[in-house]
Amino acid sequence: QVQLVESGGGLVQAGASLRLSCAASGDTFSSYMMGWFRQVPGKERELIARISWNIGFTRYEDAVKGRFTISRDNSKNMVYLQMNSLTPEDTAVYSCAAGTGPWATDFGFWGQGTQVTVSS
Repeated sequence: QVQLVESGGGLVQAGASLRLSCAASGDTFSSYMMGWFRQVPGKERELIARISWNIGFTRYEDAVKGRFTISRDNSKNMVYLQMNSLTPEDTAVYSCAAGTGPWATDFGFWGQGTQVTVSS
């Protein structure tokens, strides 16, 4: 079981950057796939970035590819999302996510999320 707490959201202007942080509990963090989701009103939660449990293979959705970077520090039980060139379309609640268990390939745990708002 994993508990996740996000931080780093806020209000920024278009073109700005933010770095979100996720603090994870648990003694098997290094074995969990981690990711970031975002959700806007009226739409389903969308997976935008994921990072593997081994040496850090990453995948991104097309909407954020080239602008967002996911990373992790297993020694500190932390995962990050660096967001650059933000646009109003990036406005959403961003949630950190963990796999259902060690070495799992599907997500089963989410934090409460942090709000990111991008103004024109």
